[in-house]
Amino acid sequence: MTRTLVLGGTTEASRLAKALAEAGEDAVFSYAGRTASPVEQPLPTRVGGFGGVEGLHAYLRDEAISHVVDATHPFAAQMSLNVVQACAEAGLPLCAFERPAWQAGKGDDWSHVADIDAAVQALPEAPARVFLAIGKQNLAGFAAKPQHHYLLRLVDAPAADLPLPNCSVEIARGPFDEAGDLALLQRHGITHLVSKNAGGRGASAKLAAARALNLPIVMIDRPQVPPRMTYGDLAEVMAWLFHTPG
Repeated sequence: MTRTLVLGGTTEASRLAKALAEAGEDAVFSYAGRTASPVEQPLPTRVGGFGGVEGLHAYLRDEAISHVVDATHPFAAQMSLNVVQACAEAGLPLCAFERPAWQAGKGDDWSHVADIDAAVQALPEAPARVFLAIGKQNLAGFAAKPQHHYLLRLVDAPAADLPLPNCSVEIARGPFDEAGDLALLQRHGITHLVSKNAGGRGASAKLAAARALNLPIVMIDRPQVPPRMTYGDLAEVMAWLFHTPG
């Protein structure tokens, strides 16, 4: 008998939750808790951290988890590192359900950088209007270049003052389309885009809109995570769950 822990927060995680619920599988869905109103799931859901590797290991034991699927955001590197270590210690099978990274295509003007600090440095010195498509967790570094006007698109309204002196905020939840993002960039007079390479269709519209406007993109590459079994297709993940002994 399997009991699966789905570490969520992505479209892929929600698709997996729906498939598990429809199949009548015993599973628990976990959110990190960074969004005030997360998408409701058809599985029993927990919200919040586990308390590092030790806390996650204890949770896996106490909840009799047999399989773990890491379907967190590709930039949730610490969580992915913790789950690799906790599953290794518990002797539990683990796989990642991960969307492929975006690839630059014809007409794209991308500058690849390794992290947030490098993205800040990649922006010009002359004042620009920058769409920071990076969420709300890593904004403070961009205060080092206060000459720019920054556009943020957030799921929740900020609960506190933002660390950027000159910014605009749009509250919206994806998926987005190219026409809408094209209008957004034009409305705010955006000249540069900073994005994490999250991959997936739901957030790719901004890249197509930037291409249409010939805007340069600073693309933050994904952080390195330990090797683990990784699938990009729902059917592959379901097959893994059904055929991997727990």
